[in-house]
Amino acid sequence: MKLLIDRLGHLGDGIAKGPEGPIYIPGLLPGEEVEGTIQGDRLLDPRIVTPSPDRKKPPCPHARSCGGCLMQHASDAFVTEWKEGIVKGALAGQGLDAPFRPTHTSPPNSRRRATLAARKTKGGALIGFHARGSDLIIPVPGCHLLHPDLLATLPALESLTRAGGSRSTELALTVTRSLAGPDVAVTGGKELDATLRMDLARIAESHGLSRLTWDGETVALRAAPMQRFGKALVAPPPGAFLQATAEGEAALLSAVADAIAGARRIVDLFAGCGTFALPLAEQAEVHALEGEPAMTAALEKAWRATPGLKKVIAETRDLFRRPLEPDEFKGIDAVVIDPPRAGAEAQFATLARSDVPVIAAVSCNPATFARDARMLVQAGWHLDWVQVVDQFRWSAHVELVARLSR
Repeated sequence: MKLLIDRLGHLGDGIAKGPEGPIYIPGLLPGEEVEGTIQGDRLLDPRIVTPSPDRKKPPCPHARSCGGCLMQHASDAFVTEWKEGIVKGALAGQGLDAPFRPTHTSPPNSRRRATLAARKTKGGALIGFHARGSDLIIPVPGCHLLHPDLLATLPALESLTRAGGSRSTELALTVTRSLAGPDVAVTGGKELDATLRMDLARIAESHGLSRLTWDGETVALRAAPMQRFGKALVAPPPGAFLQATAEGEAALLSAVADAIAGARRIVDLFAGCGTFALPLAEQAEVHALEGEPAMTAALEKAWRATPGLKKVIAETRDLFRRPLEPDEFKGIDAVVIDPPRAGAEAQFATLARSDVPVIAAVSCNPATFARDARMLVQAGWHLDWVQVVDQFRWSAHVELVARLSR
């Protein structure tokens, strides 16, 4: 049966109108004609009859088998328009609209943090990303997403998997690029004993890992895995949040700085280890709030060690249970808020009743951002502009910065 792809779903599947409802076909683009056998809401063995002018040859040889990338078959211009469309659709669903600034897309081979799956095998170790919708691990030598420094850690990850993995369970290996070398956190491994500790420490030393954490316990620390936020050097705790690419982080920071330009007293909500707070402290006083004590401590330590920064107050506070109240924003010129994917309904509700003149909202979930921003707009705020920042190239993941003002 022949079908015409009408649009893309939010996960990148091509969607066509079938005889009994929508048909979802991965790897296709709007306007393409495809034929195959319908089974339920899927098309078996799809064959493209008429390709889209936006179709391109995937640059990575693993694109068809690996689930790490969904959109390598589409032109960059198409992916940018699609991701902007996801954000515009989320806003429209809440009755919102705004001008859009140009999208920033991180370049290939720029991911500085990734979680790989690993399993010990009879002959060694299997490491890579899962196939789409599967537990199958696909090795990805020459991956077009990961920074070369992360790809260079594969021999170390293989050694760790052989030493502490098993053939019956799967390891999750989170690798982060740091100024001192790879920072590796492993979960799902064998229980630590004296022998395994010695083996892991030896592997970390021989492969130049800055830090190795095993199921939450640091077993090797060759050098503090420092990250640079503006002038400050920060040593994040194991597993701490970090923006996926340096280029994406710079784009987010630039947009935030534009949104709150001229502010002298800033509140940074969900501040993490200081991604925004520390660079902004070069020009303004910052009250940074974060729910994880270890991240708050890392932020404060970095501030104290960095000359030339204005005052930073780092406070540990659960902003879901205890959001800042309107009177706590008195005298504040601007707010930066970067909540997790669930958004921050309670905090946005108190912001809506505050006298803060401007908010820079950062989000990794357009749907929860639009939901939360609607509260501000209903309270008299204006959505001045939105900028999409695409750090997760070729994926369905979308991030954004928005400016809201009284």
